[in-house]
Amino acid sequence: MTRDELIETAAQVFRQKGFHGASMEDIARTVELKKASLYHHFTSKQEILFEILERALQLLLDTISPIARQEIAPDKKLRQMIRQYMQILSENVDLAGVLLFEHRALERRQHARHIPARDKFESLWKDVITEGVNRRVFKCDDPPMVVRALLGQMNWTITWYSPDGAKSIEEIADDYSNLLMNGLMK
Repeated sequence: MTRDELIETAAQVFRQKGFHGASMEDIARTVELKKASLYHHFTSKQEILFEILERALQLLLDTISPIARQEIAPDKKLRQMIRQYMQILSENVDLAGVLLFEHRALERRQHARHIPARDKFESLWKDVITEGVNRRVFKCDDPPMVVRALLGQMNWTITWYSPDGAKSIEEIADDYSNLLMNGLMK
């Protein structure tokens, strides 16, 4: 079993049991390894968690950054970012779930290493919102607040979204874009 496969399996175990509820034994059993063999690949459960978080953030940065750098109108850019982000969340539920709900389990040193990548990802969104404000496409007094609200709304989707549900992830993404861009007012 490769390190990548171990990380993916650990993400599944952490998402199902939570970081604190999962053990190295649970991960080893799921991948049909002895616990000692798992320690050959990772020194600790913290190391596995950190790698899952880094992998998830890198996937997001690699996918969202090119969209954010496009030379198109900020509203179109933001709609594409929302669609792509929702697609990533729906296709990588285990990674996303650990990223969104288990990051608080990082120890202080690992947490300090994790924050710059998280901030870089959030900055992509803030920069697009700010660009839209500067170009008079958006009216927004507090871009960081809008980013937190938007990411919170999208992130929570993984707790209730079902591929068999009434709407596709693309339709949900478009609904979120419309709500953000148009609001609730008639």
